[in-house]
Amino acid sequence: MRFGGVNAVDGLDLQLAAEEMRCIIGPNGCGKTTLFNLITGYLVPTAGTVRFCGRDLAGLPLHAIARAGIVRKFQVPSVFASLSIEANIRASLAAGNGSSSVADILDLVRLTGRRTELAGLLSHGEKQWLELAMVLATDPRLILLDEPVAGMTRREKAETARLIAGIRRARPVAVLVIEHDMAFVESLDCAVSVMMLGRTIASGSFAEVRQDPRVREAYLETAGA
Repeated sequence: MRFGGVNAVDGLDLQLAAEEMRCIIGPNGCGKTTLFNLITGYLVPTAGTVRFCGRDLAGLPLHAIARAGIVRKFQVPSVFASLSIEANIRASLAAGNGSSSVADILDLVRLTGRRTELAGLLSHGEKQWLELAMVLATDPRLILLDEPVAGMTRREKAETARLIAGIRRARPVAVLVIEHDMAFVESLDCAVSVMMLGRTIASGSFAEVRQDPRVREAYLETAGA
């Protein structure tokens, strides 16, 4: 993906298996958000393909990509503040093609006992969990999480890691995560790819990429890992 003379994503080759989870880490400006924009159709690649289940998504409208089963959760939660938790989830069910029940989704994100509370009264972390519930209501095949623990407390971050693990056990879904919090990335215990200047420079477990001298010099030492 080129913007003028800048290659924001530069010949990147990345594969995600069905039901796999992978974190994308790297400094600001390395191309992570551009990558998400290419996958979800906000941008059309200058060259190359974006394939999902054998289908090239490049150039398809946003709604067609969403119907294919790709759903993105942005960093800032977007919920209906004046509606209850349950009503927020019902709205997502009505807007999508999901076959899940409200009860099942509430249970997955551990909000069953608070279903009648107004979404606007939730803490920042709880709003993130509600939006994750709204994503699940569409029965996605691939979830893109953009800095899912930004602004959370330490307890909320730990709970978010547990929620994601529980969702993956309960649902046949792949997850791609952008995150700067290295403690959270490590807690997810999944594959990690490191981006620099629009390319991946290392992939492997968190422990493996953490020991890569290129990664330490380029990113992890400044990220506090």
